Amino acid sequence: MEPKPVSDSQVEISQIMMPPNANPAGNVFGGVIMGIIDSCALIVASRHTHMNCVTASVDRLDFLSPVFIGNVVIAKGSVNYVSKSSMEIGISVDAECLITGRKAHVATAYLTYVGLDENDNPSRIPGLILETEEQERRYKEAEERRKNRLKKIRKIEPQGPCMVRIEN
Repeated sequence: MEPKPVSDSQVEISQIMMPPNANPAGNVFGGVIMGIIDSCALIVASRHTHMNCVTASVDRLDFLSPVFIGNVVIAKGSVNYVSKSSMEIGISVDAECLITGRKAHVATAYLTYVGLDENDNPSRIPGLILETEEQERRYKEAEERRKNRLKKIRKIEPQGPCMVRIEN
């Protein structure tokens, strides 16, 4: 399995926020933003692996700026780090007011995705080719976050699946 450059799987998605995405005051629900983040990360992970990929974890998520009805949410994602079967995907979220043209940074999130084989077991995924100094920096930072995540995970006892998979 050949390693792939970061640029091969980078994604930018945009979505305009409409009334069903918000509360009565016009503030977009955090869950809507979280869904955009997860969708963006899934596209990145799937582009990198060409496999079924699932979310294994989401690091802390802070909303730094509000998003309102009529704003465009722009999510940019790329692979930061790859291990044997998992990868960290970094997502940066901005909001743009189409009336004023002003943009604000809304959130940064780091998600861990796992590539799955045809039996839904973790599978080896392609390595990562770092092309820029920025990507090298992000890789090193992601490696440190991974070490911290693994320390926390080892303290939690797995409970096993709670549902039977429904076949299509």
